[in-house]
Amino acid sequence: MKILVDENMPYARELFSRLGDVKAVPGRPIPVNELEDADALMVRSVTKVNEALLAGKAIKFVGTATAGTDHVDDAWLNQAGIGFSAAPGCNAIAVVEYVFSSLLMLAERDGFALKDRTVGIVGVGNVGGRLQKRLEALGIRTLLCDPPRKDNGDEGDFRTLDELVEACDVITFHTPLFKTGPYTSLHLADEALIRRLKPGTILINACRGPVVDNAALLKCLEEGQDLSVVLDVWEPEPDLNVALLNKSDVATAHIAGYTLEGKARGTTQVFEAYSAFIGHPQQVALDTLLPAPEFGRITLHGPLDEPTLKRLVHLVYDVRRDDALLRKVAGIPGEFDALRKNYVERREWSSLYVICDDASAATLLHALGFNAVHHPAR
Repeated sequence: MKILVDENMPYARELFSRLGDVKAVPGRPIPVNELEDADALMVRSVTKVNEALLAGKAIKFVGTATAGTDHVDDAWLNQAGIGFSAAPGCNAIAVVEYVFSSLLMLAERDGFALKDRTVGIVGVGNVGGRLQKRLEALGIRTLLCDPPRKDNGDEGDFRTLDELVEACDVITFHTPLFKTGPYTSLHLADEALIRRLKPGTILINACRGPVVDNAALLKCLEEGQDLSVVLDVWEPEPDLNVALLNKSDVATAHIAGYTLEGKARGTTQVFEAYSAFIGHPQQVALDTLLPAPEFGRITLHGPLDEPTLKRLVHLVYDVRRDDALLRKVAGIPGEFDALRKNYVERREWSSLYVICDDASAATLLHALGFNAVHHPAR
């Protein structure tokens, strides 16, 4: 059994070799000749999986180690009798922590407190739901927009996008990319919406590039509209608009979900799905794969305030590192993908063990996802 895996999927060789012969290949472009005798294909978001790629091939199963699936024509796979699995929620924590790192950096730079801001979350799925909980744990007001969930009768105080535009200081997008249908998200943030944003609004896109009309956003920024912009995803990729990058406050190479934990979850989820598909189900404990974190433990004295939280967050991940790396190579062919391929290991907040002498600080840090414990001072 031959299994093709994206060369940038961590632990893929280690896991899938339990099931067959593994060949690691580039994801963009994928070497078509390798597909001729392969039984299964494991990809990431950079690989377009459709009839043009797989028609006439022997592939029986496709797995994508990503939460999003807009790069996969799953309807055609189903029609062709090819098994398919994604990894919903695998990188949700990573994206939430990327958003926090960006917001805390902007708050310090611009001299405001996050607790004084209202955050609008567009798309309240795996990422948006977790972001809401962490923001509200800090006492930050959130407004939610998710028309599919509202129409489905899901519990929650869902608002319209217009309401978010009018009321929010931060608007962050976490929706799938739907190009057609009743819930189209292509250019959800179009020129008309962008122009209605309040002065000083922070606009964040860490889902899919075309959810925000990049040309319209650049036009508004070049005309002097007062916005702070955080972009991890672009329209198009990998050939992003360098002029828009230069106008953005935070610009990164589609790496918001790139924690080691998030990548490992994606790999293990599709591994477990494929092992079940071939009739040999296996379960993987994530902590058996991950290395020891860089920081063993730290001690926090006293209550948790926003500056202290920023220091803890940036100790684990400071978004300015990735921003600087992209700006250094922007516009150079191949470098966007190279940044993603050679991404420096990044961990999640849970990898940081924090000993707190203040009980409320330990409780709050634990709610935010840190590995925090309370040990009273003696």
